[in-house]
Amino acid sequence: MLQKSLSKKLLTNVLSVYFLLTFVVTCGQVVAEYVNTKDYIRNELTMLQKTFSRSLTRAIWELNTKQTVTTAEGLLAIPMIEGIIVRDDSGEIISQLGRSLDIHELYSQQLVQEEAIIEDTPSGLFGYTFPLIFEFSGRATQVGDVTLFSSRDVVFSRIMISIYFLIGNAMIKTTFLIILFLIAFRRLLTEPLTDLTDQIEEIELDDIDGRKIDIGTTERNELKVMEEAFNKLIDKVSEYRKQLDQTQKELLISNEKLDQHNLQLEQEVARKTSNLSQAMMDLQQQKYELEKQKLTLTEEVDLRSQTEQELLTKQKELERYVDELNMAQERLVGSEKMAALGGLVAGITHDINTPVGIGVTATSFLQERLNKLEAAYKDKTLSPKALEEFINEAKQSTSLLTTNLDRASELVASFKQIAVDQASEAVRKINFKEYLAEVVRSLHPKIKKTKHVINIDCPEDLILNLPAGAISQIFTNLIMNSLIHGFDGVDKGEIDITITDDHDDVKIVYKDNGRGVKKAQLEKLFDPFFTTKRDQGGSGLGTHITLNLVKQTLNGDIEVTSEEGKGLTYYIQFPKDMQAPMTMFN
Repeated sequence: MLQKSLSKKLLTNVLSVYFLLTFVVTCGQVVAEYVNTKDYIRNELTMLQKTFSRSLTRAIWELNTKQTVTTAEGLLAIPMIEGIIVRDDSGEIISQLGRSLDIHELYSQQLVQEEAIIEDTPSGLFGYTFPLIFEFSGRATQVGDVTLFSSRDVVFSRIMISIYFLIGNAMIKTTFLIILFLIAFRRLLTEPLTDLTDQIEEIELDDIDGRKIDIGTTERNELKVMEEAFNKLIDKVSEYRKQLDQTQKELLISNEKLDQHNLQLEQEVARKTSNLSQAMMDLQQQKYELEKQKLTLTEEVDLRSQTEQELLTKQKELERYVDELNMAQERLVGSEKMAALGGLVAGITHDINTPVGIGVTATSFLQERLNKLEAAYKDKTLSPKALEEFINEAKQSTSLLTTNLDRASELVASFKQIAVDQASEAVRKINFKEYLAEVVRSLHPKIKKTKHVINIDCPEDLILNLPAGAISQIFTNLIMNSLIHGFDGVDKGEIDITITDDHDDVKIVYKDNGRGVKKAQLEKLFDPFFTTKRDQGGSGLGTHITLNLVKQTLNGDIEVTSEEGKGLTYYIQFPKDMQAPMTMFN
C-alpha cells in the first residue's frame, strides 16, 4: 500500500514553488509600489519648495514671525506633510509643528547650505530640507532654512488599495491554478498509475510467460513508454530463465573438470612452496639493506629540515627589510608632496605681493588726495576744477584697486583649492577644464619667467567625480618635469594637453616639444628615485608618484613615448566616476 502518492508529492512540490514565487512577486510589487510612492512624495516635497520658499523667505527677511507661522501651518495642513521646522539665519527655530526629528542633532546650529534628503528608519520619518535665499540688490543672502517631514504611514495610506488589489489578484490566480492542477494530475497521472500498479501486482513470477500489462491508452507518453519497457522486461526474463536451465547443465559438466584440475594444482603448489621459502630468505636480506638505507635517508632529511629552517629565518629578515624600505619610500613621497606644496606657496606669495602692493599704493594716494580735498573744503578754497580732478583721480585709483584686488582674490582662491586638493584624496565633482586651468594658474609663478606656452583642449561640459587632489598632483608633476627637464636649454617650449570624453572613460594626451629622453632612460622613467638631475636636487619621485596616482588612486593606466630631441608624450586613461578614493601606495 502506498504511504504517499507520487502524483500528490509532485503536485505539492509544484504548488509550493508556485506559492513561493507568487509570494515573492507580490512582495516585490508591494515594495516597488512603496518605493515609487515614497519617491513621488519626495518629489512633491521638492515642488513645495518652489511654491512656498518665496513667501517664507520674504516673511523671515521682514521679521514677520506671524506670517511665517501661518505659512508653516498652511504647509502642515497638506495631507502628505507630517511636520515642519522653520529656522532663521542664526539657526534658531521659528516654528516647529507636527512630527519631526531633532534638527540640532542633524545639523547642530549650522544652516543647511543646499537641498538634502533626510531619512530616519526607526521612527519612519523622512523629509526634505532646503535653504531660504533672499536676493536683494543683486546679492543672495541665506535667511534661514526649512525642513519638511513625511512618514511611512502616509506612504502606506496611499498604496493600501493597490496592496489589497495585488493580494486579491494573487489569491484568485492561485485558487484557479490549484483546481486546474488537481484535475490535470488526476486524469493524466493518478488514475493511469493506479491502473498500472494493479496490473503489476497481479503478475505471478512462476507463470510469467505471456503476462503483459496494458494501461488502456494509445497516446505515447511516459506511462506508455513504461508499459512497453515493462513488457520487454517480461520477455527478457522469460528468455533468461530458459538460458539459466541450459547454463545449469553446463555448470555440472564444468564442476567435474574443475575437480580434476584442482588435483593438478595441489601438486604444483607443493612444488612451488619450496621455491617460495628460498625467496623469503632473499627478501629478509633485502629488508635489512633497506633499513640501513632508511637510516641514512633520515639523517639527510634532518639536515635538510635544519637548512630549511635557516632559510625561513633569512626570509623573515628580508621581508622585514622590504617593509622598512616601503615605509621609507612612503616618507620620501610625502616629503616630495610637501616640498611641491611649499614651492607652490612661495610662488603664489610672490605673485600676490604685486597686486597687493599696487592696491596699497593706490589706497595711500587716494587717502592723500582725500585729505587735501577735505582741507580745501574746510578752508572754503575748493574749486570745481579741483573737485573734478579729485573725481578723475579717485576713479582711476578705485579702478586700479578693483583690478588688482580681483587679481589677488583669483590667485588666493585658486591656490587655496589646489593646496587643499593636494593635501587630500577626497572625491568631489569638478569641471575638468576649469580645474585644469586653476592648476596651470597656480604654476604661473614658475611659467611667467619663461616664454613657454601651455595649450589646453578639453570639452567645456566635462564634469567628473574623482579625487581632485590626484588630478592636481599629476598635472603639476608633468608640467614641472617638462619645465625642469624637457625644456632645459629650450627658449620657447610648447605643452599640448588634449582631453577626450570616451564614453565611460577619460583619455588624456600630454605632449611637449622638449628634449625628450633616450630609450634606456625611457624604460626607467617610472622607477622610484630615477632622475637625471640628482646633482641639482632632483628626487626622482615625480613620475613614480604620477604612476601610482593614475593606476591606484584613479584606477586607470598611463603610457609614455619619446624620442631624443622630439619631445615626450604621456597617454593617460581612467574611468569618469569614482565613489571612494583608493590607497595611493601598496
